[in-house]
Formats: sequence, structure tokens, C-alpha cells
Amino acid sequence: MNAKKAVILSSGGLDSTTVMAIAKAEGYELYSLSFRYGQRHAVELRAAEKIARLCNVREHRVVDLDMGEIGGSALTGTIAVPKDRSEKDIAAEIPVTYVPARNTIFLSYALAWAEVLGASDIFIGVNAVDYSGYPDCRPEYIEAFEIMANLAIKTAVEGTMQIKIRTPIIHMAKSEIIRKGIELGVDYGMTHSCYDPSPDGSACGFCDSCLLRKRGFKEAGVPDPTHYSAG
Repeated sequence: MNAKKAVILSSGGLDSTTVMAIAKAEGYELYSLSFRYGQRHAVELRAAEKIARLCNVREHRVVDLDMGEIGGSALTGTIAVPKDRSEKDIAAEIPVTYVPARNTIFLSYALAWAEVLGASDIFIGVNAVDYSGYPDCRPEYIEAFEIMANLAIKTAVEGTMQIKIRTPIIHMAKSEIIRKGIELGVDYGMTHSCYDPSPDGSACGFCDSCLLRKRGFKEAGVPDPTHYSAG
């Protein structure tokens, strides 16, 4: 019997890599999808490619699109990345590292590829616990996108396939995500989370993502394998 197919959105980060490991453990045939979307650096794409190979995905694709043309984010423009903020400050408002409509765009590409592949499951590493308040990481957003997806594609309308947006870590703290990944054999030294890495790819140690990652490893009681340029 052929394994069920799944499209996995992969950023090369801690969350999406854990989600890929979960999908693999559940017996899915993996199709990994990443984006060169005008982000500041290519480090995360190199990580995603390496992770795809080590997870033995059936196919890994990198889609080119330029969200820098739209702007509005510190990740795609010249806006400074916030550094060394307290947990209270991180949680206070949606930060400038939010990329307008990014998950909607990424999920739409994943939806198109899933329909072509005949893959009813799309996995995404969104998290509504230890995150920076992005609106497109909330459960209600995912539920709404799934409804839309099944109204939008031929196979769903014809009744031959129903799309499920899988979010296995959405209600997990970062420490719980890390423990789950360790249980599944994830090497977090391969992953990249930093919003503003140094030219050699080292994590800055002070952006919101680095701070949440550091706290997660500390609370999980697991050594942090990340190479930080500072902090």
C-alpha cells in the first residue's frame, strides 16, 4: 500500500522541522516546500534543503516570489529587526517582523501543489503559544483557511479529496516542541531560527526568535546546539 502524501511547509526552522519529523513518524510520504520570498538571508533555505535530504523527502521544492516588492516587514526590507526585548514587550503587539499575508500566500502554494500531488494533508508549523503574536498563526485562521481551501480546488468540489491543514504543534510551548523533536530524533543543530543572522550564518542571539528559542531549550532541559554570534 502506498503511503499517504503530505505537503510540508519548511522554513528550515525549529518548528517546521519538528512538524516534518511528526509527519514522517506518522508514515506520510513527504513533499517539502520552501520559499525564496525576498527574506534578508539564504541561511534558512540552506537549512531547509539539508533537512529535506536528511528526512528523505520524496521531493523538495523552493518557490521564488518577491514579497520585498510589497514590503511592510523587517524580514523583507530595511526596517530594523527588534533586539533584546522582554517577554512582555514581545507579547505586547504584532512586531515588525510580521510579513503581511505570508502564511496565506505560502499555504496557497502548498494547496496548489497538494491538489496536483493528490495529497490531502498540508502540514504547517504555526504555533499559538510561544510566538510573536502573528495573526496567521492562530487556530481560527487555520480553520478559516481550511474551509476556503475546500471551496477553492477542483478535487474538493468534485468530492474526490478533502484538504486538511495539519498543525500538530499549534498548542505546544516551545519546550514541548523541542522535547517532541528530540523524541523523534531531530538534530536541532541543523535548524535556523534567527531573524538577523551574521554574514557567516550565526544566529544573533537577541532577536525575538532567538530569545524564544533560547528559552525553549532552557525550559526543556536540553542543551541548545545553536551557534550564536553573541548572547
